[in-house]
Amino acid sequence: MTDNTIQTVSITLPLEQSDDVEAWKSAAANALSVSKIDDIRLRKHSIDARRAQIKVQLRVEVSVSGELPPERAYEPDYPTVPNGAKRLVIVGMGPAGLFAALRAIELGWRPILLERGKDAIAGRFDLAPILREGRVIEDSNYYFGEGGAGTYSDGKLYTRATKRGPVRKVYETFVEHGAPNRILIDSHPHIGSNLLPNVIRSLRETILNCGGEAHFESKVTGLIRSADGKRIQGVIANGQNEIVGDAVILATGHSARDVYRLLRDEQIRIEQKPFAVGVRIEHPQPLIDSIQYSYKRKGSRHPLLPAASYSLATKIGDRGVHSFCMCPGGFVVPSATENDEVVVNGMSLARRDSPFANSGFVVSVEPEDTESLQSEHGALAGIAFQKELERVASAAGGGQQKAPAQRMRDFLKERDSSDLPETSYFPGLTPAPIHDLLPKEIAVRIQKGLRQFGKSMNGYVTQEANLIGFETRTSSPVRIPRDPETLAHPEVERLYPCGEGAGFAGGIVSAALDGMRCAEAATKQS
Repeated sequence: MTDNTIQTVSITLPLEQSDDVEAWKSAAANALSVSKIDDIRLRKHSIDARRAQIKVQLRVEVSVSGELPPERAYEPDYPTVPNGAKRLVIVGMGPAGLFAALRAIELGWRPILLERGKDAIAGRFDLAPILREGRVIEDSNYYFGEGGAGTYSDGKLYTRATKRGPVRKVYETFVEHGAPNRILIDSHPHIGSNLLPNVIRSLRETILNCGGEAHFESKVTGLIRSADGKRIQGVIANGQNEIVGDAVILATGHSARDVYRLLRDEQIRIEQKPFAVGVRIEHPQPLIDSIQYSYKRKGSRHPLLPAASYSLATKIGDRGVHSFCMCPGGFVVPSATENDEVVVNGMSLARRDSPFANSGFVVSVEPEDTESLQSEHGALAGIAFQKELERVASAAGGGQQKAPAQRMRDFLKERDSSDLPETSYFPGLTPAPIHDLLPKEIAVRIQKGLRQFGKSMNGYVTQEANLIGFETRTSSPVRIPRDPETLAHPEVERLYPCGEGAGFAGGIVSAALDGMRCAEAATKQS
């Protein structure tokens, strides 16, 4: 390496030195066989806790002669939509809808965003009734409202969808709008439900400042179609307001069940797809820390270590069993969208400093598993399956969003729990036989999965863990088909199914990427 050269290098340091810039410089100098490093900047950070001696892997940018050039400022730079621009109607203001709107602006179209819930800041106040009174506001809750399900249920950004599009652009867009720069560095980036609402609000302000529109409490109740029904021309909101456009993107999320019913009633083809259901498991966070960080002695987690997480997956018979949406230092939250159901999910704040760790623990459900419901519900049989479980959970919990729960070892031995460990679930837990409440084939697979994972994570199977019912909204049980080339519905021109609700994404980043792709397709074809 010669003077005045800027280079990126990967280094590995002991945990205790991982926050020491001088240690970074020394390790980088050794890696590059130079005498010294003048300036250094962190680019990537990940923890390797596979051995008792925890290491930290860093990717750093270095200069051996002088300072590194200043970092590019992340500032929104979108054009103003011209007068007379074509109109892209976007149903849903989750990540798919918001990023579709931003991409539409870049392409010179005017996005018209419709959201059944409230804006992200106002929507926060609608969580109080479900937490304190057990009363669900059915169009404004953990799943419905600006930002979608991720706004108040964690904001995890980790994705494996790196081949679907510009993941880095998604991260940078969040940073441009107020997310911490750290998400550009961490191997498993996370914003947190206390920070994400303001980021979402900033995204909306950019859209409005560029000439887009955002309409809250605007629930789509009908479609406007051409006389022959083959082309979408707009939507009807709240039973009366007609919103017309040159194309429509459906980005409604996986819990907008009324939209699936609307499509069915409009004889627009929808299909069943696999999904997963199960429980949410809650452990004491120090226990998960001790397992994952291989504590050999008494003491607490090192201050440079984050709350530990885990990811588990196996196959029991012909069905997948896996952890889902693991929330270290998090909370279990009530995520029902109607008052006759109990649904649980997990979230974390930015600091992840809750004394609890929770994760979904679910079993895959294939269309053939809902065969008994298909004669009555057709393509909505998976939704009917979810709904049955959610009603069972509501009845077993005793109302007011109390959730049924069972200690882990009691679940494995199929015995009642006389009491339950402490929980982060605010409405409260009711002891209940989860092993009997779940469909037998799902309960048995969870039991076998827990026993298997207990061998690889010594201490994971414990009487101090709660199994809380039920985790049912891991993904949509319905797919809205689309042409693989045009991304439009194969039978309705200019209708673009998008994101998680259409069955083409799973998580914030993949939904955002799909929103961008659908905006590009809509503006190209229309």
